[in-house]
Amino acid sequence: MGYGVIGNTEVSGTFVLGSSPGTPASKTLAWARVFSFNRDNHEVTSSPRHIVVAINPTASFGKNPLAGEQTVAALESAGHSVTALRAESFDLLAGKLNRALTLTPDALVVVGGDGMVSLAVNMLAQTSIPFAVVPAGTGNDLARGIGLPVGNITACISAMVESLDREPERLDLGRITSTDGSEVRWFASILSAGFDAIVNERANAMTWPKGKSRYTLALLRELFALKPVRYRLTVDGDSREESAMLISIANNSTMGGGMSVTPEASMRDGLLDVFVLRPLSRLRFLRLFPRVFAGTHVSEPEVLIQRAKTVTLDAPGIVAYADGERVWALPVQVDVVPAAVRVFI
Repeated sequence: MGYGVIGNTEVSGTFVLGSSPGTPASKTLAWARVFSFNRDNHEVTSSPRHIVVAINPTASFGKNPLAGEQTVAALESAGHSVTALRAESFDLLAGKLNRALTLTPDALVVVGGDGMVSLAVNMLAQTSIPFAVVPAGTGNDLARGIGLPVGNITACISAMVESLDREPERLDLGRITSTDGSEVRWFASILSAGFDAIVNERANAMTWPKGKSRYTLALLRELFALKPVRYRLTVDGDSREESAMLISIANNSTMGGGMSVTPEASMRDGLLDVFVLRPLSRLRFLRLFPRVFAGTHVSEPEVLIQRAKTVTLDAPGIVAYADGERVWALPVQVDVVPAAVRVFI
């Protein structure tokens, strides 16, 4: 039930524009727009929307093949007009989505993991189009950050459909800029540059094995070569040399499918959390690693976390990854852009 003003009269409830007394509701709803007002006198749309659904059929190595169809069916059942996008490759899907967004749909829903979230935020940052996510991927860190029941596709789809009846929230994004300013990328959760990024690089270069085991094998191989990297780190204008195993710049609390690397990070505070893992032995790394999932590693002497608005990071031979997607080789300039994207939660 909403609240608003028509003429000089304060009224509350749901209204149908263009109807007249005695008009059957079924006919009225077929051509009129239904809306309500909240207590700040802002219109809150409750009418069916035109929603673009972008589906990654290979998310989580194809473990949720029906998630896209289930999402489309649920949205259509709720009365929304749906444009479903599928493609044989991620690049082809990105091209289709780019064209679909030129028509300015009411919302975008992405079905997949953090790669699909990366696609969404890089197309929607600083625009008016909101998006929602159905977490059907491997990482799903943005979904965890906004409180979705990750692991239960049916519950996530229901939560997504219900969220469309609420105003989308504005969340911060991290913005990555090349040193010459010619390239810009956005991320929702985290940028990594170090051991974890090196593992990603190796895994992406491997042709065997297929699936998730490829990343496990890449991690084991890189563990034998684990050694500190010499970084040049500038945090809010304060520059220093830092020897570290890895450095991450976080806008969200988790990465890599639930590792609580920066447990106090928030997508609503206008700040980034800079995570530094200082030199340690392989054995110490293996002992410390399991604690990352609970976030209890932050009290250890090798761990440093500081808050910042701007960060510049450089190191030879290190490629940055953001939300699990390759960015480019360091250096990178990173800043936080408050309220940069609208998300249904």
